[in-house]
Amino acid sequence: MQESVIRDPALAEAGEKRIEWARRHMPVLEKIKEEFEREKPLRGARIVACLHVTVETANLITTLVAGGAEVAVTGSNPLSTQDDVAAALAARGLFVYAFRGENEKEYYECIKRALELEPNVSLDDGADTIAIIHKEYPELAARMFGGCEETTTGVVRLRAMAEDGALLYPVIAVNDAETKMMFDNRYGTGQSTLHGIMQATNFLFAGKTVVVAGYGWCGRGFAMRAQGLGANVIVIEIEPRKALEAAMDGYRVMPLSQAAPLGDLFVTLTGNINVIREEHFALMKDQAIVANSGHFNVEIDIPALERMAKEKSEVQDNVTEYKLDDGRRLYLLAEGRLINLAAAYGHPPEVMDMSFANQALSVRYIVEHGRSLARSVYPVPAEIDRRVAELKLASMGLETERLTAEQEKYLRSWQMGT
Repeated sequence: MQESVIRDPALAEAGEKRIEWARRHMPVLEKIKEEFEREKPLRGARIVACLHVTVETANLITTLVAGGAEVAVTGSNPLSTQDDVAAALAARGLFVYAFRGENEKEYYECIKRALELEPNVSLDDGADTIAIIHKEYPELAARMFGGCEETTTGVVRLRAMAEDGALLYPVIAVNDAETKMMFDNRYGTGQSTLHGIMQATNFLFAGKTVVVAGYGWCGRGFAMRAQGLGANVIVIEIEPRKALEAAMDGYRVMPLSQAAPLGDLFVTLTGNINVIREEHFALMKDQAIVANSGHFNVEIDIPALERMAKEKSEVQDNVTEYKLDDGRRLYLLAEGRLINLAAAYGHPPEVMDMSFANQALSVRYIVEHGRSLARSVYPVPAEIDRRVAELKLASMGLETERLTAEQEKYLRSWQMGT
């Protein structure tokens, strides 16, 4: 393995302090770490972790190492790495290949350096590592126990690979665990997207028209939080059932072509490509703001915006102004990258506690069972999802109701009826 590639080793002490702060707010992962330290279930596992290098991720990596794994860490987004965290992990002796502001070439070089570990387990947030392994390292794919995928975009890519018969090893769709998507995607993305937008612009939501493209769990969470701050929310959705849900949740629903002249702020949360295009930019009002909180920076057609602009300037950190021929100014946040990580801290540790608990336990499952699984995309085992929920409730001092013997009998019976 080559030496770590990070921004500044001197940032390690600051990173350690922030990692410790997050650890105190991740009690479920801490409980699993204690279990891993006792049992060493990951001994023999070599893990490449292509994730957002944040304080929460650092605590996941610590848990995997406690379980006996060797881990190489690389970033899953060029603007999401927190350089102090990368420095702290490198100071602990881990192999870390991530720094904020990577260009495209550097981004993929970092992933390939991490693959020099010759991993047998992959952790992804966006499926870039899995894609590279399949395209360029087929001999490595043949030796993999399996992998885990953290986000919706990556799961979509992996299911497409599985349908094409191209997937070479089993992968668990951690994103789809209820204790992940219902909380991380909704409450985590909802809050952190607001944080990133306000951090970059000091935008006042009250009284503004906010256009939300996509009404999956992430879109639901952001729309709910924007409405809570007094915004008038318009939802753009292609799926009739989700569009109907948005309407019954109290939002206006319409095509983007109708919403484009109305919006003060546009946020994409779809996982798809070119959601906001030239025809939409042409209709937007002066000083409209455009941001992305989906995984990749392809949801906004940035090349079209570049073609339309006669002038382009960085007016402040994470805000690029595009001046069009007619004098209108449009603002793109964080180069179209994940606004919640590029301009803020990402999801709070309390919600990532559940997501990364699912990751840790799914890695254990892959190490123990991966070699007997077919080459497909699997849900998180129900017992893992349920256990994470139980541990989280216990950490919050909450208890669930218990069925009586009579109630259990009734639920198993068909004779009793009404």
